[in-house]
Amino acid sequence: MSAVSSRLPVFPWDKLEPYKKTALTHPDGIVDLSVGTPVDPVPALIQEALVAAADSPGYPTVWGTKELRDALTGWCERRLGAVDFAHENVLPVVGSKELVAWLPTQLGLGAGDVVAYPRLAYPTYEVGARLCGATPVVYDDPVADLDPAAVRLLWLNSPSNPTGKVLAKDELTRIVAWAREHGVLVFSDECYLELGWEADPVSVLHPDVCVGSYEGIVAVHSLSKRSNLAGYRAAFIAGDAAVLGELLQIRKHGGMMTAAPVQAATVAALGDDAHVAEQRERYAARRAALRAALEAHGFRIEHSEASLYLWATRDEPCWDTVAYLAEKGILVAPGDFYGEAGERFVRVAFTATDERVEAAVKRLG
Repeated sequence: MSAVSSRLPVFPWDKLEPYKKTALTHPDGIVDLSVGTPVDPVPALIQEALVAAADSPGYPTVWGTKELRDALTGWCERRLGAVDFAHENVLPVVGSKELVAWLPTQLGLGAGDVVAYPRLAYPTYEVGARLCGATPVVYDDPVADLDPAAVRLLWLNSPSNPTGKVLAKDELTRIVAWAREHGVLVFSDECYLELGWEADPVSVLHPDVCVGSYEGIVAVHSLSKRSNLAGYRAAFIAGDAAVLGELLQIRKHGGMMTAAPVQAATVAALGDDAHVAEQRERYAARRAALRAALEAHGFRIEHSEASLYLWATRDEPCWDTVAYLAEKGILVAPGDFYGEAGERFVRVAFTATDERVEAAVKRLG
């Protein structure tokens, strides 16, 4: 048996363990700003929906309940500006990371196929390419940098993880037009779309971008950040009905089903905007406090106009910065986790509790 894991890079977070041990020795405890996992409570109405659906002895369907598909299409129209969305344009998935990692395999990609993604990016785009034996290729500008003849899958990510950079509507429109001209399938990771701070992120499903057609484009969305549902593994994809229909058939055979109680919880989450606004206020306050403290401490913040992270630098190797902050009991993610271009940056998540953020601010003061 060949070891598929041999195709993959070293799991990046394992490299951070020694620095975590250092941070844990701080007298006031660690302030973990590395992974970016939600820490605030799951909103009550979502918990109630989950509990109400707990008596679900039968198998759920891969496509989800009618109520879930109604919620997904309705949210895409209301929040993303999608027009004339049908059930065929949506598909629930078991968390967005699962989708990103296994999408190239499910699309039938392999040796000789190129999977392209931003130069600074979520590591799982590369993992997905390597799992199926495709070739991972990075870009700064896909239109200028890529040979479309080889590219089978183009990942966009706006707002960006790790940088928080947002692609303007005109830029998205240009890229989508180029991809369609050359028959390149576009998947746009928009999981942070509702967390714009200094920009208003736009979906590829917006009519100004897709120009009235969803052909060749799919958006990826998650409830992990907007609704504190990372533990529920609740996400979905939306767009080209032909692509989603093919993935639906494959995922049926693979048993990739969102749990029935999670489907019910997702319906509740997408039907309520109040809890999203409340969570945004929490994150906005933490972001402002950490940004001010980092800048006063001599850091420079680049991009960071959206998402849950500050892309920060002291103009030194990222691991030096990680070590420096670990001595203060603060754990951050080194920028080279996201590509060589991040080797002098760190990613600082503002997903810690108010108390822990306050502790970090004091230590930087």
